[in-house]
Amino acid sequence: MHLRFITYFTWLNEELLTVPNFPAWICDVCGRREYDEKAISWLTMLLNPNAGKPTVRRRIQRPPRPRPESRRTSPDQT
Repeated sequence: MHLRFITYFTWLNEELLTVPNFPAWICDVCGRREYDEKAISWLTMLLNPNAGKPTVRRRIQRPPRPRPESRRTSPDQT
């Protein structure tokens, strides 16, 4: 398999999207194409509708910690 740069085709909703010069590994014998996984991940991130939007962090409500028992001696115990 050799790295070549070919046109990548995919559907985005109802539109055909073409990406020229996309890296792919192509078999010299049978012509099988395997698109570069890192490039696919990068393209998926770019096409994500939430790309560039700030993320909202939700705070997890934790139960209150139990207070340690007081070790003070009462006036009666002195």
